[in-house]
Amino acid sequence: MLRFNFITILFCLPALLGFSQKSELFIYKKVDTVKLYLEVKYPDNFNKANQYPAMVFFFGGGWKTGDRSHFKNHAEYFAKRGIVCFLADYRTESKNSTTPFEALKDAKSAIRYIRKNASEFSLNPSKIIASGGSAGGQLAAATALIKKYNDKNDDLSVDCEPDALVLYSPVIDNGPGGYGYERVADDYKDFSPLHNIKQGAPPTIIFLGTEDQLIPVETARYYQKVMGKVGSTCVLKLYNGEGHGFFNYNNPENYKSTVRETDDFLQVLGYLEKNAEINAE
Repeated sequence: MLRFNFITILFCLPALLGFSQKSELFIYKKVDTVKLYLEVKYPDNFNKANQYPAMVFFFGGGWKTGDRSHFKNHAEYFAKRGIVCFLADYRTESKNSTTPFEALKDAKSAIRYIRKNASEFSLNPSKIIASGGSAGGQLAAATALIKKYNDKNDDLSVDCEPDALVLYSPVIDNGPGGYGYERVADDYKDFSPLHNIKQGAPPTIIFLGTEDQLIPVETARYYQKVMGKVGSTCVLKLYNGEGHGFFNYNNPENYKSTVRETDDFLQVLGYLEKNAEINAE
């Protein structure tokens, strides 16, 4: 049994990528009456005796809206590739009247839950990938870089820092002139990933459209430059003429391209083996 209070629901989802997978739903955190879930997707022929990489996805929506289904297709693809994938809930303004700070606390709680229960999920606790889009990309990066905003009820002896980052159109600059400054104000100094890059930051890939109205290309290039200065890998993939959210499943060509490039990046890190037969249809 997992060590935290949870509900498990077994179900099969439609085969959106040409296959079906075992999925489970766990409560990873309770805040008063709010229950936050992780939806888990397992690889085909899942073997409890193995140790798999993990990948947790945080949805976008400006910390205001959205739900965990945002990255369902990505999770199904990477589960097919041999990664145990997690679609994470977190509190949002529209549902819970919360701020971006509570969202970050929840994102950190999710990673701690996954790492603490790595043996039950058959995971390698040193191969946890955090991913997300837009504000979800900010949360993924912030779990790796931000020291503050930890839930007091978490087991803080468990590290919340992921081992790799996959960021899609991430709002990584929350300072003056960046996204969300009006909501975080001077706390950006302790919240904005761009302002907290540190030595030991995990290897990162960033996908960005050159016409993104929220994230200037110069911001991403500067992020990449600072990552290089601290000795960390940061791969920047620019998509010419594309705007914010260009990577989503409803943009089939961009979805396929960004998923394949993510796959290549994870192969270089040793998280995936090469397999040309699997596609992102």
